[in-house]
Amino acid sequence: MRDNLASRVGRIISGSFNALIDAVENSVPETVMEEAIREIDGAIDEVRAELGRVAANKHLANSRLLDENGKHEDLSGKIEMAVNENRDDLAEAAIASQLDIEAQIPILESTIGDCVNQEKELEGYISALQAKKREMKDELKQYRKARQGASAVAAGGSASASHSGSVESRVSKAESAFDRVLENTTGLMARVGTGDKNSAAKLAELEEMSHKKRIKERLAAVKNEK
Repeated sequence: MRDNLASRVGRIISGSFNALIDAVENSVPETVMEEAIREIDGAIDEVRAELGRVAANKHLANSRLLDENGKHEDLSGKIEMAVNENRDDLAEAAIASQLDIEAQIPILESTIGDCVNQEKELEGYISALQAKKREMKDELKQYRKARQGASAVAAGGSASASHSGSVESRVSKAESAFDRVLENTTGLMARVGTGDKNSAAKLAELEEMSHKKRIKERLAAVKNEK
């Protein structure tokens, strides 16, 4: 199972060059460091892409909420007009539409709230990854400076073509290689255990009765306001 984004970012932030180099001790440290920094850049890009998707979802939910609120307000005017014209049938149809809208509004509001929280979380990931990148670049700079000042460098032997090809996989095992972040789509699913078809039919009938009752109650309330 793929690790979620939060746990991956956590491992990156908590990791260190020493642990990374130890995990790929047969490779050239400087190469590993540079690869690790590139991988952090890739992780930042992935988080930014996810942030863009979340922002788009929030915009769509906001637009839909404004649209539904507008429809609801418009229907209120039509209901009043229908009542004034003694057209209860038209008023009931408009009320039914209002009830459908009212059922969706809390979900849209919840979606917007979730998106706001996700945006804050993802922005925090980006800040943390950027800070980690600065830290790693500084360590790389210090490493290069130390190497230049040393009289001899333990190269660990020349890297063969096959060994060079394995560096990336070893870095991945050291938690510096990242899988592509998959978009996590959430939805609201409701299941009702009916036991048998007869029970399901009764539940459906009960729901329909309840819906009609709510329509009648709303119509009566509108009339009482007159």
